[in-house]
Amino acid sequence: MADEDMHPNLQKLLSRARDFFAEVEDLTPGKDLEKRLNEEYGAGTPIFDDMAALIRRGVTSNEGWVATDELDGPRYRRTRVSQPSPENRFFSITTVYMSSENDETYRGQYHLHPYGEINCVIPLDESAQIMGMSGWQGTGWTSPGAGTHHYPEVRGGALIALFFLPAGRISYKAQPGGPQPISV
Repeated sequence: MADEDMHPNLQKLLSRARDFFAEVEDLTPGKDLEKRLNEEYGAGTPIFDDMAALIRRGVTSNEGWVATDELDGPRYRRTRVSQPSPENRFFSITTVYMSSENDETYRGQYHLHPYGEINCVIPLDESAQIMGMSGWQGTGWTSPGAGTHHYPEVRGGALIALFFLPAGRISYKAQPGGPQPISV
């Protein structure tokens, strides 16, 4: 998609994500990065707050670029909004909408992160959380390390997971029950 064809708020999100990538491009996904992101880039910081506001605006105004492709009806949707590129420091950018209902936990598609993942968690409902490799996470960040695999799970309502994949790599060939890498 050419920049001139993009929604202005998607253009702003890409710009802000690229600011973030410039600061984290040489860091390795995993528990240490997850801790650092929550301490240095969590809610209340300019990058997080700007990205969260743009995502929420995109959803509430139905701008047509946030998590539009249904995977399991309207409660589980995903859209890759930007491919890996030099401008993105070779991260892809994907938006995922997940919603649990009636105090249940909702599970998405099982997958593996060949090179890890950086995941910005943006609750649409205040109580919404996603299961990260270190436990349940509301507003903030998760960062599964290279080789980790899991079902994405959400509880407490709806959220957007804005996830960044090194080289855009993700695998849906993984099978549940296998061992996690030692680095987890």
